[in-house]
Amino acid sequence: MAEIGNNISIAKDFLEKQQLVAIPTETVYGLAANALDSIAVARIFEAKERPTFDPLIVHVSGLTDALNYVTAIQPSLMKLAEKYWPGPLTLLLPKKSNIPDLVTSGLDRVGIRVPDHALTLELLRSLRFPLAAPSANPFGYISPTRAEHVQKQLGHKIPYILDGGDCSVGLESTIVGEEDGVIIIYRLGGLSVDQIEAVVGKVSVQLNQSSNPKAPGQLKSHYAPKKPVYLGDLKELQAAHFGKKIGAIAFGEQTFFGPTILMKNLSPSKNYQEAAAHLFSFLRDLDESDVDIITCELLPEQGLGLAINDRLRRAAAI
Repeated sequence: MAEIGNNISIAKDFLEKQQLVAIPTETVYGLAANALDSIAVARIFEAKERPTFDPLIVHVSGLTDALNYVTAIQPSLMKLAEKYWPGPLTLLLPKKSNIPDLVTSGLDRVGIRVPDHALTLELLRSLRFPLAAPSANPFGYISPTRAEHVQKQLGHKIPYILDGGDCSVGLESTIVGEEDGVIIIYRLGGLSVDQIEAVVGKVSVQLNQSSNPKAPGQLKSHYAPKKPVYLGDLKELQAAHFGKKIGAIAFGEQTFFGPTILMKNLSPSKNYQEAAAHLFSFLRDLDESDVDIITCELLPEQGLGLAINDRLRRAAAI
């Protein structure tokens, strides 16, 4: 199994030897490799059993560092970078030739972000290369928000997990790009649509759900537990699945608890940030419990509720 620790020198040594290291970010834990080394990047796809048509995000230490790997940053996207980096924002930008095609699945744009985590930023500053790092989980499964989540899923495949504690945001980054002068959100995430529009004005939300994604995290079935996930009214779902042991994920005050219900509440006080931070952990807890199915209610379609609902729909593959 992987060694777990917070020694940046050990992580750096493994990465420089083309090995994989799990790294903490504010969003989720990433499975990192040298983004400029195709052999190292290929090991990410192998460890995750991830299809090579699903592109990866490249993590850099700052805006100046990002300019080493992209040919341009459009003015509107530059405003977003200046406002929200470091943070849960990935910009889809035209790549330089030093980024291997394997990273971008042959596309001419690369997803770049600056993670808001002190330990990983220190690691990035110590390296001579950026890090390609999708979520540190088997492809399509629930994203990890703690070091022990990574250990359970991939610990037998990697040498080291850099432990930075629980992820503070708990949802993947929001992915934003520009096409023909239009700002487009390709993946909802830890930065809300409202926060994006506060900087650049009206945006278009285009959440691709095909097997030909323009950006990471766009496949229809994703972030999914092994147990069936059903979305809707929790009471109606309980009645429809009478006789089964049911895991339920709620939001806000809940007064009903059936004898066969294992309840997890994302946030009794309806705090969207708290809900986002709990989402993947609660899905994982229920998936590892003895329940037969997992039921979830969607949140109001506002703020981070949009991103949380997107993850729930992909977990249920509807």
